[in-house]
Parts: sequence; structure tokens; C-alpha cells
Amino acid sequence: MHQLAIALSKKGYHITGSDDEIFEPAASNLREYGILPDQFGWFPQKISENTDAVILGMHARIDNPELLRARELRIPVYSFPEYIYRESVNKKRIAIGGSHGKTTITSMVMHVLRENRIDFDYLVGARLEGFNQSVDITDAPVIVCEADEYPASAIEKRPKFHFLFPHIAVLSGIAWDHINVFPTFENYCEQFRIFINKIENGGTLIYNQTDEILRGIVESSSRDDINFIPYGVPVHEINNGITRLTINKESSDLKVFGAHNLMNINAAYFVCNQLGITDAEFVKSIASFQGAAKRLEIIYQNDETIVFRDFAHAPSKVKASTHALKAQFPSKIMVAVLELHTFSSLNETFMKQYHGSLDEADIAIVFYSHHALELKRMPFLDPRKVMDGFAKENLKVVTKKEDLENILENIPASGTNFLFMSSGDYDGLNILASLHLN
Repeated sequence: MHQLAIALSKKGYHITGSDDEIFEPAASNLREYGILPDQFGWFPQKISENTDAVILGMHARIDNPELLRARELRIPVYSFPEYIYRESVNKKRIAIGGSHGKTTITSMVMHVLRENRIDFDYLVGARLEGFNQSVDITDAPVIVCEADEYPASAIEKRPKFHFLFPHIAVLSGIAWDHINVFPTFENYCEQFRIFINKIENGGTLIYNQTDEILRGIVESSSRDDINFIPYGVPVHEINNGITRLTINKESSDLKVFGAHNLMNINAAYFVCNQLGITDAEFVKSIASFQGAAKRLEIIYQNDETIVFRDFAHAPSKVKASTHALKAQFPSKIMVAVLELHTFSSLNETFMKQYHGSLDEADIAIVFYSHHALELKRMPFLDPRKVMDGFAKENLKVVTKKEDLENILENIPASGTNFLFMSSGDYDGLNILASLHLN
């Protein structure tokens, strides 16, 4: 939300905002552009007949005083994606969705377009090297959007990606997540069927044909007015931990790796191809892509040890990341440390979805804190239920940061790769200090 506020301010709009808390780096970013609120809290008097529109964040409550005032005055209220569409109605819209990989695919497309000096706007869910913001809204003719399936706002419960109406769409795969929002797998799948029906007439859907569930949804679609482009793992080879990609006789070494990233690259290739990027231009450009923040991001490396940080938390993402690391470095011991931090991952009934997701790790550790459970007002999670769900032999389940530190400091770092997967921070764990690597 604060990135959108900055983008609109830079475009010349008069922007004000409110929040009950504003953390760094958002506070400093807003202060730099002169739009940091003077006080935290909600002030209905900020909303007047002169207000053109209110953009509602997904965490704002239905009884928010400013929202109530806006509705009383009949001022247009938009969710984040509704307003993105409003600003891009005359642009060529690209929406990249799916249960996994959408941030990376979006980042790859952005990287290639920038390398080839194509003017575009964007919306992405991670920090990307070379881009100062995660949202940019200008007068560019194209917009590239990460298309999330989470609800748009408190008054608009439909998924965000239902509001973008893309000309070019990507679906990377379907794996049940957000069980607090989508109570059944069928309900979750239905959101993707709806998304396909939102693609503009004459548009294109680029989809992962290796995903059986997604393939079935695509094949059962009644859309005969859009173009379907399937993709999978492109031609490649791995030598000494380096992956070399080949697309239609054009080849280059990559800085990223793993079957899931290769599929992400293939999806990005087809998007860029639709935008006029040649095979040679794409392969040359993607070779310098280093990944989005916290997506198999290297935070430490020497001749014997590499430490990766990854945003993976959903079962399919955990399995993809561990598989990628083992395939790339088969002779190295792999230590996988997963923090359960989201509502779904801390839910006892969801635990069976993790079955087999850590099987390729030589040493597997699952961590979660009682503090995280308390914040989400969730009941005690029995470690035995976690072990049963993952069904991984010798799995270590840890609920205290101090115990996790003790385990890590006793694992020899030489000849070992470490993979830390979480959307949290392991209760403030200093990863490198715990491994005696800083």
C-alpha cells in the first residue's frame, strides 16, 4: 500500500493516508516523499467531499472509521487491485498468477523488459535488484502484475487476481493454500477457473502443463476466444553446479537454478515473446537475472558451504526448493530448516499437506514458536502432529529459538549447504551467528 501511495504521488496525485502502525522501511519511504501521516490512527475528518477516492488495504477492518465516513459521503472506495486496474485500463495488462512462482516469474519478466529498454509499469511482491519500488504507475503502455489469489479487501472478499482482466495471463500451478480463506480444495480451484474467464477476449493464457490439476482446469475451459500456451522445463544441462539454458538454439549460463526456476524462466520467455522480445534477446537478458529477494537467495558462501534463504512455506514451495538444492548440489549434505509461520502452516488439520515435502533433505528441522500461535490466536500445536504430517524419518521439531540455535551450532558447516525457509524470522534468530559463519 505504501509503495502504491508513493507511485501515485510521483505521478502528481495529492495523496494522504492513515494506519494504526507504520514500520520500517515504509515509514522512511513515506517520509522521503512527504506523505508520512503526522499521527498514527484513524481520522474520519481526513475524508471529505473533496476526496476523489479511497484505496482500502486488505487489512483494514469493515468498521474502520475512515471507511465508514467514506461510505457515508458516497466516495468511491477501491481495493488495491481494483485501483490498479483503474490506472491501467488503457494499458496492455500482464497478470502472473498461481500458487507458487508468481513473484519470480514477474521479476524475470521485469528484468528482461528493463534490459531491453521497454517502458512498463509493474506490481511485484518482493524487492528486486535494480528497481527502487515494488509498485510503479506511470503513463507506460504495459503493466506487469503479480496476481495474488488472496482477498482484495474487507469489503471485497473476492481474490485480487479477479480484478486485473489481463491480456496476457500466466498460471504457474495450483497447490491448496490459504485454508482460512478457501476452506476446500475445490473452492480454491474454482478461483482459478474464474481467473481464466477474466482474461480479455483475444488474450493469451500461458500455463504449466506439468501440473495435472491446472492442466485439467485449462482443458475443461470453455474459452475458445483466447490462445493457450503450455510450458514445462526447458532444455538445459547442469555442470559443476551451473545450469545452462537453451531456447531454440540460443544458450546461456544462468545465475539461478532448480526445475521450478527453469519452468519460471520458460513462462517468462513466453510472456516476453508475446511482447516482441526475440529468443536471443531473452536468453542474453535472463542470464544476468539473480533472483528476487528471499527466493533461494544466497546470504553466505565459501568454498565448502552455501547458506540460502527462501520464502517457501507452502508445501509445494518447500518441496520445490529442497528438490532444486539437492539436484544442483547432489554431493553436498543439505540441511533444511522450515519455519511454520502462516495460518495454514500452523493448522493441525493442514499438516498432512506437508507429507514428503522435506524428504530430500539430509537433515530436516521444523521450527515454530508459541508466540506465533498466540499472535494468530491459534491453539497449541502438538509436535507429534507435525512429525506425523511430514512423515520424515529423523525429523527434528523445535519450538524454542534457543533449542534451534543449539542444533545448528552442532552441525559441521564444511561440505554442507543450509536452506532456511520461512516467511518469518525464526523468532529473531541470527542465522549466520548460529552457524558460526559471521
